[in-house]
Amino acid sequence: MNAPTFSRRNLLLQGGALVVGFSLAGRGALAQATFPAVPTDGFSKPVAPDQVDSFLALGADGRATIYSGKVDLGTGVQTAIAQIAAEELDLPLDRVSVVQGDTALTPDQGPTYGSLSVQKGGVEIRQAAATARARLVQLAGERLGVPAETLVSEGGVVRPKAGGEGISYAELVRDGRLDLKVDPAARIKDSAAFTLVGKPVPRLDIPDKITGRFTYMQDYRVPGMVHARVVRPPAIGASLESVDEASVADVPGLIKVVREGNFLAVVAEKEWAAIKAAERLKAKWSSWAGLPEQDKLWQHVRATKVSKDDVTSNTGDAEAALGQAAKVLEASYDFAIHTHGSIGPSCAIAAFEDGRLTCWTASQMTHALRKQLAAMTGLKPEVVRCIYIEGSGCYGRNGHEDAAGDAALLSRAVGRPVRVQWSRADEHGWDPKGPPTLVDLKAGLDAQGNVAAWSSQFLIPEGGAGNVPLVAADLAGLPHETALSPGNIVHNSAIPYAFPNVRTVCHRLASTPFRPSWIRTPGRMQNTYANEAFLDECAAAAGADPLDYRLRALKDPRGVEVLQRVAELAKWQARPSPVKDSSGDVLRGRGISYVKYELYRTYVAGVAEIEVERATGRVRVPRFFVVQDCGQIINPDGVRNQIDGNIIQTLSRVLMEEVTFDRGAVTSLDWASYPILTFPDVPQVVTDLIDRPSEKPWGAGEPSAAIVPSAISNALFDATGVRLRSVPFTPAKVKAALQAS
Repeated sequence: MNAPTFSRRNLLLQGGALVVGFSLAGRGALAQATFPAVPTDGFSKPVAPDQVDSFLALGADGRATIYSGKVDLGTGVQTAIAQIAAEELDLPLDRVSVVQGDTALTPDQGPTYGSLSVQKGGVEIRQAAATARARLVQLAGERLGVPAETLVSEGGVVRPKAGGEGISYAELVRDGRLDLKVDPAARIKDSAAFTLVGKPVPRLDIPDKITGRFTYMQDYRVPGMVHARVVRPPAIGASLESVDEASVADVPGLIKVVREGNFLAVVAEKEWAAIKAAERLKAKWSSWAGLPEQDKLWQHVRATKVSKDDVTSNTGDAEAALGQAAKVLEASYDFAIHTHGSIGPSCAIAAFEDGRLTCWTASQMTHALRKQLAAMTGLKPEVVRCIYIEGSGCYGRNGHEDAAGDAALLSRAVGRPVRVQWSRADEHGWDPKGPPTLVDLKAGLDAQGNVAAWSSQFLIPEGGAGNVPLVAADLAGLPHETALSPGNIVHNSAIPYAFPNVRTVCHRLASTPFRPSWIRTPGRMQNTYANEAFLDECAAAAGADPLDYRLRALKDPRGVEVLQRVAELAKWQARPSPVKDSSGDVLRGRGISYVKYELYRTYVAGVAEIEVERATGRVRVPRFFVVQDCGQIINPDGVRNQIDGNIIQTLSRVLMEEVTFDRGAVTSLDWASYPILTFPDVPQVVTDLIDRPSEKPWGAGEPSAAIVPSAISNALFDATGVRLRSVPFTPAKVKAALQAS
């Protein structure tokens, strides 16, 4: 995992390289932007998204190096990207390697989020590779004096289709680079000719991970590195009034106590010395109690100022139709504040040298982080380099960017490379949070029980994406990018069903209790949860089978197919919910859910089978069935990995996870106060994939998580006859609901 070293001499000694780059971001100003090359150890490698040299290099050894702005967060993206490139270049997979997320070497393809790594990043690399292959065939034709259409590429060689000697890629590019713009119309391979794409390929990263050879960010070291710990305020908005540096004067190896505004840290030669100094350092802080009372969170959300309304669908006249309905249903659903809870707390290393800043980070948005570090330190972005190193726990915008900000500030203060390792309390207490979501819904049913009107209102924060101010910059009073992108957390508030009168509105709240940021399937999960659970309420009120009720209102053939196939997979028995017999110590039920992700890609349907202990309220999910259609599948093994991870992680969130806090700070600072699912409760996940090789590839990293909360809620109702509308469905909540029923 050490960062590659490049020099002009080394590059030329390898016989030159063909470097091809491409971006499909041909919309708006980005397509016109010119990005300067970044100096890197003696030569400048282009990273512009529309330049030939940005994405791909073929060396004299016949190997291809792919430069991907998207990174592997443990999701198998590296393997999928390698498959795509190898397929398009007609190379064996073992002759393709991937460099990820190094801002000096890779183009800015946007943060790794939204299930876009293959759909966007992979497609860009595919097009670049297709253009490179076409140019290689053209060069070979010129060399051999034959038309290009009489040649074929295979195994890194271009040869005549009729047989005979060929020319290797290395020979074709040994005179240097091809200064070439990628043609967006370059023909990619026909799916019928695929030999790698669509085939299960073992993850490239797994062997080293299971044998302990893999270097995570938490394991990474650089020469001359020292260690630091940040001393956090006891309350989020507390001010630092005084520091007693004498209280740590006797700690061996202490280098410096760093104070800048409300930012306080210790730097030491050894990590243990930094830990002890942070524990002993005496500091006085002001009081602060700016958080709402937790037991009044939803009143706080309702009272929060609305900055704007996003009307996400408006068909017919929902209000008028509600007034004419035979039956009107109303319900409110809420989804708790969640932390990322990364198993490995966040970590980063930063080094200031000769006016340049280098940061080794597990950030999923290295190019955006580069801009944040530049703003914080006053440097130009061109002299800031962020190098991606995979983190042990890095899904979503957790604390890795903030650890990078800590390290950058401290390296500047002591003039040496500084490693900052967050503690468990740092991670749980200071990472950005999945914000609270509150949804109010109404439905009007006609005399036959069909939905004649649907109206929903979502209370969600205006800022919910990844451009979150860095904690270090905020505490130190340093410049930072303050604008919070609203993000796409409005997605899936609109519904996929063909009801005649529908109005869905997202009220964007001006503030939220904690810094909001991505956690897997942000917005889409919470919105789908409310919609699909409330739709089940409508089915129950109509006395209808929940599957049939969906199929009646769904006009999308691909959506119908995933629902029908999951019903077959789970051996669904048509009947209304709940079950007729709810006696016994253990209650059993099943629930169904469906999503068309963002209403334009990846279809998922799922069925949860659950067990509820009547005496304790404890919920178990022995089996979860999933059918997914994400278009063209690159690596079915990788897609199954993602579905397994989605179901297991989201099950934990739905049954157990909730941030607790007092008026000043987070109080769920360890695994005892923020429990997660453990191995004995991991369900059997039964998956069926629909592969469409001739279609575009869509995302697989998030969509299947969106169906889990509603499937569990629906199964709970089926088992107990009680509707739970507040995530998480803890034993205490379930038991109380059962006793009240």
